[in-house]
Amino acid sequence: MIEYKKSKIFQVDQIRELFVSVGWDSGKYPEKIVRGLKNSSVVVSAWDGERLVGLIRGLDDGETVGFIHYLLVNPEYQGQHIGESLMCHLMEAYKDLLYVKIMPSDISTNSFYRKFGFEVYDNYTAMEIKRL
Repeated sequence: MIEYKKSKIFQVDQIRELFVSVGWDSGKYPEKIVRGLKNSSVVVSAWDGERLVGLIRGLDDGETVGFIHYLLVNPEYQGQHIGESLMCHLMEAYKDLLYVKIMPSDISTNSFYRKFGFEVYDNYTAMEIKRL
């Protein structure tokens, strides 16, 4: 049974395993991620016993805007609605904000986010500086 937690405390190995499982380069920097999670506004994680299997992180100003920075689920656990549950937890935390934004890095996930009311706008462009 999957348990959901709102803790911001993680072990480096847990973060490394989860991020590497989805092929994200940031998994090479788990110490930075652990420190970053402690400073995040909202973090919800999914656990199978002691194993971290999913994570969502939100950054916000507490009043007007929140950003979903990432949502990831270990591929061994995908298809079990863990991502949906994580999104529901975060959207509940952000229910009073004026805007909630996400910039999916994979366009194929847009249909997932549309289920939660997100829309794609023609005039938005995501930009980033990558320092991995």
